[in-house]
Amino acid sequence: MIRLFCDGSVNAHTHVGFGAYVVVAQNAAFDSLHVKLKTFHDTSSTKLELQTLLWAVEGCRNLSDEIVIYTDSQNIISLPSRKERFERMGYRTNQKKIHEHASLYQAFYTMMEEVNCSLVKVKGHKQQSDKDEIDRYFTLVDHASREALRKSGL
Repeated sequence: MIRLFCDGSVNAHTHVGFGAYVVVAQNAAFDSLHVKLKTFHDTSSTKLELQTLLWAVEGCRNLSDEIVIYTDSQNIISLPSRKERFERMGYRTNQKKIHEHASLYQAFYTMMEEVNCSLVKVKGHKQQSDKDEIDRYFTLVDHASREALRKSGL
């Protein structure tokens, strides 16, 4: 089993964001972890979280039989329970328009069927004194994505 931590940070004005993930294998030393970053254009916070997760799983799906995905995205956590309704509605909104993230949602559901993975909700931005080991790993990707956005000037 591996643990996958992913997060993203987006500039709402430029619609540019940075996704970050880190793979934590069994007995991995904290100092040896390598955060991967990717720039996404024409994105939003919701879209970026999905783009980052899909990119991250693709990057590590062959590393283990089981992937436990940690995210602070409530949207991602709620997607499994929304699958039946999305499919029943043909990925259309109540106004009969195709949902703006329909293709990403479909890719997410395909990934969930193809990869042995589970989702775990992490509460982001905790006080340092309240952080446990999981929070420390998540902080790596949270800080990396925010720092990349800051340094980019976008």
